Amino acid sequence: MSIVPTAGKPRQILALLALYPGRVMPVPTLMEEIWGTELPQSALTTLQTYILQLRRRLGTAMGPGAPGAAKGVLATRHGGYLLQIPPEAVDVHEYERLVAEAQQCFEDGEDERAARTYRRALDLWQGPALVDVRVGPILEIEAMRLEESRLVTRERRIDVDLRLGRHAEVTAELMDLIARHPEHEGLHSQAMVALYRSGRQAAALEVYHRLRRRLVDELGVEPSPQLQRLHQAMLAVDPQLDVVSGPRRTSTFDLYAA
Repeated sequence: MSIVPTAGKPRQILALLALYPGRVMPVPTLMEEIWGTELPQSALTTLQTYILQLRRRLGTAMGPGAPGAAKGVLATRHGGYLLQIPPEAVDVHEYERLVAEAQQCFEDGEDERAARTYRRALDLWQGPALVDVRVGPILEIEAMRLEESRLVTRERRIDVDLRLGRHAEVTAELMDLIARHPEHEGLHSQAMVALYRSGRQAAALEVYHRLRRRLVDELGVEPSPQLQRLHQAMLAVDPQLDVVSGPRRTSTFDLYAA
């Protein structure tokens, strides 16, 4: 059976404890997540009730052969509670492990393996972070951090794909990403390179001009120097933009970094 409760607040507690396995989560932190700054008078008693409910579900899932074992898994410590499970049992930690492994492959020049491992990390995602959990102030920060991490991981995976000559395969994905993130220079640089290498120089230049108009009109700033240099390189048909002659160990955005 699933140990995940359907009720919102116990689900919140379990999510927060699972994000930090093996670490004591102080009672005030758990209370802030559930109630914010407006604590009810019965906050401590209610929190203890939620912990008991979670232990009951754990105990049922572990079966009659392990009496009292739930208290060992969801343990009480001075000032708080902790979930004693291996980090790899939580998708978030498995995702972060795979990202670190992929980054090492990337730095070692193992592009195929890096691309595969980045994909395995991203395949663990099912919709937005913590989509099925009611989030308070602490989980909200975690969800934002995870969403930003996923975007960075996609960007890195696309960098590897571009180095492997998969520009045609990633073009549609990039056009979707720049529509969702219309001021993200890294993604725009990748879209420009993918289009350019697919023989679509005019479309690549239009991506640049659209971004520049947006930055100038809405923020009053010009694109970064490296993006301007990438634009100039495309106008000059710089051979460094070709897959075979481009630098190996850098991001697409930094092809023309100073």
